Amino acid sequence: QVQLVESGGGLVQAGGSLRLSCAASGRTFSSYSMGWFRQAPGKEREFVAQISWSGWSSGSTYYADSAEGRFTISRDNAKNTVYLQMNSLKPEDTAVYYCAASPLKTATAGTMYTYWGQGTQVTVSS
Repeated sequence: QVQLVESGGGLVQAGGSLRLSCAASGRTFSSYSMGWFRQAPGKEREFVAQISWSGWSSGSTYYADSAEGRFTISRDNAKNTVYLQMNSLKPEDTAVYYCAASPLKTATAGTMYTYWGQGTQVTVSS
């Protein structure tokens, strides 16, 4: 069982930065690939970024095209925490951001994830 709690969301102007954190409970955090998803009002949830579990491919990362070059996912297994550094934010990045845990090496679809956090709101003003 893994419990996930996101934090770090807020209101930021376009061009600004935020760093989201996701704290995980449980001793098997390093065995899960971790992902970030987001859902904007009236839209479906979409994949943002993923970092593989540490025992395979040394934390390989994957990004949605919309996040590539602006967002960076990282993890600190000692702190059971995964981060999403978001730079050059745009109004279209406004959404509720969720972190999730998957037992798979590569997981870019929500159905591949077993555990989810409650989400944190990110609002980017123009």
